[in-house]
Amino acid sequence: MKTASDLRNEILALTREYFQLQWPGKAFVPGETPVPVSGRVFDDNDVVSLVDSSLDFWLTTGRFAAEFEPRFARTVGTDFALLVNSGSSANLLAIACLTSRTLGDRRIQPGDEVITVSAGFPTTVNPILQAGAVPVFVDVTIPSYNIDISQLEAALSPRTRAIIAAHTLGNPFDAQAVKDFAKAHNLWFIEDCCDALGSTLGGKGVGTFGDIATFSFYPAHHITMGEGGAVAMSNPQLKKLVESFRDWGRDCWCPPGKDNTCGRRFDWKLGDLPFGYDHKYTYSEVGYNLKVTDMQAAVGLSQLDKLPEFTAARRRNFDLLTEGLRDLVGQLILPEATPGSDPNWFGYPLAVREDCGRTRNQVTRHLDSAKIGTRLLFGGNLVRQPAYQHAPHRVIGDLPNADFVMNQVFWIGVFPGLTDDMIAYMIQELHAAVA
Repeated sequence: MKTASDLRNEILALTREYFQLQWPGKAFVPGETPVPVSGRVFDDNDVVSLVDSSLDFWLTTGRFAAEFEPRFARTVGTDFALLVNSGSSANLLAIACLTSRTLGDRRIQPGDEVITVSAGFPTTVNPILQAGAVPVFVDVTIPSYNIDISQLEAALSPRTRAIIAAHTLGNPFDAQAVKDFAKAHNLWFIEDCCDALGSTLGGKGVGTFGDIATFSFYPAHHITMGEGGAVAMSNPQLKKLVESFRDWGRDCWCPPGKDNTCGRRFDWKLGDLPFGYDHKYTYSEVGYNLKVTDMQAAVGLSQLDKLPEFTAARRRNFDLLTEGLRDLVGQLILPEATPGSDPNWFGYPLAVREDCGRTRNQVTRHLDSAKIGTRLLFGGNLVRQPAYQHAPHRVIGDLPNADFVMNQVFWIGVFPGLTDDMIAYMIQELHAAVA
C-alpha cells in the first residue's frame, strides 16, 4: 500500500521528467529567435519546489515563506526580511510604515516632503503621494543615471522627513553619502533595491545602508517568484511596523493559522476596546493585506540557490557588451559603474549621443526589427508624466539630465537567459543601427 509520502515523491520525480519535456532547449536563430531584455530563468528544481508547496494546499504564507525570510535577510545582510506580493508593495510599505504615530516627531505626515529621483520608476514615487506627502525631485548623473547627491542640500527643507532612491538598473548610487546626509539631518533613508539584488558598494551589499530596503521578485528581476517582493531592515521597531501594515494593520503578530504567539491573547487593553478584546482582531495601524502565497515563496527559495550563478552571468554579459561596443563611444554613451561598486546589472543602459546622426527611436526601431528587445529607462523625466503634472511636488533646478534620459536613453538585456550568440548578435545589430 502506497503512502501519501510515497505518492508525493513519485509526483515530484515525474515533475522533473515533465520539465525536461515541456521546456527543452532551443537553438538560437539570428533575426528569428527573440532576444528579450529580461525574463524568467528557471530549472526543474524551481518547478519541483512549486509543486511540492502546492501539495501542501497551504495557500497563504507557510513553511516556505518562513524559511525564505530569514535566509533572504542573511543574503542581503540585514536582521529581518518580510515577504510581500510585489516590489511596488514593498515601496508602499516602506513609506506607509513611516507614517505610524509610534514614530513621534519623525513620522511622515500629510504635507511633509520626501526627496526622490526625477528619472526612475513610478512606484518609487507613488507611495509618497499616497501617504499625502510631497515628492521633491532631484536630477540624476550621467552615465550612472543615479541620484545627483550634490542636489540634496538644495532639496532639504524644514518639512523633509525622508529620502527614497533606487539603484538604477543595478548600478549602486553612493548610498554611504546619502546615509551620512540622512543621519546628519535626522531623515529616514529608504533604498529601493528592486533592480539591484546582489550589487555591492565598498564591499557592502546594497540594502544595508538605508533604514529600510525594498526588493522585487517579478520575472524580470534577479530572482523571481512570479509576483513578489520583500522589505528588509535591521531595526526591530520598523520590522514590527512593516509587518503590521502588511497584515491588515493588526497589532497581533501571529502567522497565519497560529494563535496566541504573544501568550496573552485575551489580556490586552488597547485603544478604547474593552479589556481582553481578542488581540487577533485588534488593529493599531491603517494597513493592507500584501502577503504572498507559500507557492510563490517556494519558487523564490529555489531561485535563491541560483543567485550566485545568475549574478556571475549578468556581470559576464555586461562585460561582453562593453567590450563589443567600445568602438561606438562616439555614437553611444556606455554605462559606467559607480566608483567602488560591483553592480549586479539589471540591464545595459545606452545613451544615443545628440550628434550621433541617429535618433534613439531610429536605433530602437532597428533593434526591434531585428527582434532584439529594448526598454526606455522607465518613466524618463517623471515630472513630465501625466500622472504627476497635477500632483503636489517640488523640483530642484531644471532637471536637464532627466530630460536627457527621457529623450536619449534606452537599455538592453544582460539577464542569464542570454547566450553568447545572442550577445554577439546584439553587438552586431547595434553597430548596424548607428552606422
